[in-house]
Amino acid sequence: MDKNKTSLFTNGLIWFGAGVSISEILTGTYLAPLGLAKGLLAVIIGHIIGCTLFCLAGIIGGKTEKSSMETVKMSFGQKGSLLFSLLNIIQLVGWTAVMIANGASAAATVIKPINIYIWCAVICALIIVWLFIGTKNASKLNYAAMGLLFILTIILSVTVFRGAAGYNSEETLSFGAAVELAVAMPLSWLPLISDYTREAKEPVKASVTSSIVYFLISSWMYAIGLGAALFTGESDIAVIMLKSGLGIAAMIIIILSTVTTTFLDVYSAGVSSVSVFSKIKERYAAIVVCVVGTIIAMLTKTESFESFLYFIGSVFAPMIAVQLVDYFILKNDSSNKGVNVINLIVWLIGFCLYRASLNVDIITGNTLPVMIITSLLCFILNKIFVKEK
Repeated sequence: MDKNKTSLFTNGLIWFGAGVSISEILTGTYLAPLGLAKGLLAVIIGHIIGCTLFCLAGIIGGKTEKSSMETVKMSFGQKGSLLFSLLNIIQLVGWTAVMIANGASAAATVIKPINIYIWCAVICALIIVWLFIGTKNASKLNYAAMGLLFILTIILSVTVFRGAAGYNSEETLSFGAAVELAVAMPLSWLPLISDYTREAKEPVKASVTSSIVYFLISSWMYAIGLGAALFTGESDIAVIMLKSGLGIAAMIIIILSTVTTTFLDVYSAGVSSVSVFSKIKERYAAIVVCVVGTIIAMLTKTESFESFLYFIGSVFAPMIAVQLVDYFILKNDSSNKGVNVINLIVWLIGFCLYRASLNVDIITGNTLPVMIITSLLCFILNKIFVKEK
């Protein structure tokens, strides 16, 4: 067995760090209009849908030992995959900016003398340090960081849920929209998971482990956000931490969670960049993405967060639907083709369906019905137009 391959524990650790996120807590606050019981149900249903897709995408990358964007070539061809590589890089730069901006803003709220710009620079520097540690070298520092995050997150959970009901808002949210917001986070990791499972000793087990760990931790973060909005009347998690007297502990949670999550974004952006610009090295591309994301975080306001999540869903839900049908059912491989026109047309139809469905309230959320339709189209059109070899 290759010693350079990553263990199940390391894969689980990676996605534990991804799940502990200020952005996931923030998204959880959006579900407050549903109340606690319905809000938690929406979180669980959404994460079951999203993490199932997340797991299957990881299995494809793990079994083929290819990065996420390399597996996309199998369904859309060499040139066809460039579209998704570029879209993935764009969304990852966007995520990097959102994560750094949220982390810096929260840290500045906790420690007021240091402004947001300095915190952005500090977080950027720490992410670059994490890049040089690497996923294969999950050192004692990495283990210690995850252990500390786990303890501090428990403290935060107790602090949030021991409060009294304080939510009072006229905002409304349908159950289907809440499910879709819960699907959106695991869906956003779909173009990344194979970058890690490709290096796993046991790819199927690693994919399942990663999915279960992410399901549990991400759902937990949503629950904290939901509880924060309901029991404290606050949606700003930094303010909640301050009111609870967490102080320095709050800053550690904010900085560590931002670094461990954003690291995955910039690392995978580097991997995707190689698919577009073959001469560039993954690590250097990742550093460039980190710096660009930091500059964007400093210069712009990261608003319309929900719209950003829906954009990710509209791009990557139909993409993975095509990949799953192609790999698991049709057993097709278009890696040596320029463009797989049929699959690209199917994806475009799925993309348009998703955008159109946002105007319709669907109790299961938008992702599941759009993926079912896209999968059926992919199967039928390939059977009609692709000649058997």
